Amino acid sequence: MFTGLVEALGSVASLADTGAGRRLVVRHPLGPIALGDSVSVNGACLTVVEAGPDTLSFDVGPETLRLTDLGGLAPGLPVNLERALLASSRLGGHLVQGHVDGVGTIEAEREEVEWVFLSFGAPAALLAQMVPKGSICVDGVSLTLVTVDASSFSVMLIPHTLANTTLGSKGPGDPVNLETDLLAKYVFRAMEAFRGR
Repeated sequence: MFTGLVEALGSVASLADTGAGRRLVVRHPLGPIALGDSVSVNGACLTVVEAGPDTLSFDVGPETLRLTDLGGLAPGLPVNLERALLASSRLGGHLVQGHVDGVGTIEAEREEVEWVFLSFGAPAALLAQMVPKGSICVDGVSLTLVTVDASSFSVMLIPHTLANTTLGSKGPGDPVNLETDLLAKYVFRAMEAFRGR
């Protein structure tokens, strides 16, 4: 479980095919991390399979490659990193599982003084689980939804988010990993079951 508050920017050291999956190696400034620890990489919860002084290795399986944009990473690209939430930690963002639901695309960007307004295209099934002023996790970043319609949603990014996450270097046409709010998923599923009675 995570909060969606990015701890650090890492960078891709390598990405190599390993049969049906890929081995992702990331350079990081997080300090000691143990084998088996969970780390959110651009919003996807991955298990550390090898740990060096400043690198972490992850095995990215076929399902993760299908549902995220991790397979399109390349050496040198930045990635958002967050270690798993401790039970004693403050929940500053929102409850994030690190289970990416799908990929969206940045459609428009508009600067408003030092803030940036971003609009994203997303699958209809995910948009149905979003509400204005609700929470969305974009590339591992907990954000508040501004608008939601049948084909897109929008957020406002503060200067801190722009400077300390990958969202500050992305623009129209770039893919992003999306995870809808955990509570919204359960409510949506319960309503579907109720309507199907």
